[in-house]
Amino acid sequence: MQLQLQRRSLMGSIALLAAVSTSTITVTPTLAQTTKISIDGSSTVFPITEAVAEEFQKANQGKINVTVGISGTGGGFKKFCTGETEISNASRPIKDSEQELCKQAGIEYIELPIAYDALTVVINPSNTWAQTITTEQLKKLWSAKTQSSVTKWSDVNSSWPSQKMSLYAPGTDSGTFDYFNEAVVSKEHRTDFTASEDDNVLVQGVSRDKNAIGYFGYAYYEANKARLKAVAIDNGKGPISPSLSTVEAGIYTPLSRPIFIYVNKKAAQKAEIRQFVDYYIQNAGKFSTEVGYIPLPQDAYQALATNFKNNKVGSVFAGRNTVGVKIADILKLETTKSK
Repeated sequence: MQLQLQRRSLMGSIALLAAVSTSTITVTPTLAQTTKISIDGSSTVFPITEAVAEEFQKANQGKINVTVGISGTGGGFKKFCTGETEISNASRPIKDSEQELCKQAGIEYIELPIAYDALTVVINPSNTWAQTITTEQLKKLWSAKTQSSVTKWSDVNSSWPSQKMSLYAPGTDSGTFDYFNEAVVSKEHRTDFTASEDDNVLVQGVSRDKNAIGYFGYAYYEANKARLKAVAIDNGKGPISPSLSTVEAGIYTPLSRPIFIYVNKKAAQKAEIRQFVDYYIQNAGKFSTEVGYIPLPQDAYQALATNFKNNKVGSVFAGRNTVGVKIADILKLETTKSK
């Protein structure tokens, strides 16, 4: 059966998220449930995991119920490191404080990068002036140091209109916020913005306001191209737009990044968890492409499958600056560095 998940799964996911008030999505099986898998975390990683869960349940005729929540990377790790969930979606590596929380609870984990994301800065389609923004202007716009002095478009670029900006960004529990905060504004992010761990809220906000600007994962931009416009980023080498080719080439910096799932080692001894994660790794490239992300090289997925089979615990990426890490580097990192 040919899948059209970029539109079917992601658009269906976004429509469902908009229609319900809860932040947890359960893909309901058609037959009697016998076992359950609980996943939470990043809204950026959600589209891939939700697509995997949907097709995995179909393949297992509804015998395994997979629940996927979207409390943000930080919120997901809080649940994961207290044993509330077996798998955590993350759009950044686990933090030292989260590692300590897991350690205190006796939870070991297996870290699996599953795709690459092109974090995308978006504006309203009616915005005709901010087609390109430099990394310095991006920092000026989003920095806490200039929060009181940069409120209008003309404060960013004197040739732009003297109109007040509306800012939309992921909440502080989001790994996307954490990544942007480190990669762009040196951990000094401004606070006067509309925040949400649900990227769908950010999409709606920017799409309805001519003077809005925001940022989130590439898949949500891909699913809403008719409602949004992506801003090209000039990092000193000319304007670069987010795309599969620019991320693969390593030139969409500093806004390209690996995204992850983390698996509880003890839970991974359960047959249903092992079956699901094996299925995830085998199909991550396909699903990441179909929902709008960039797959890793096939040999990287093979290495991840080996790591999972061997219960390789700890983090390769924790404490590592992932800004500018190329897709081709993932395999090298995964096979040469571990804790």
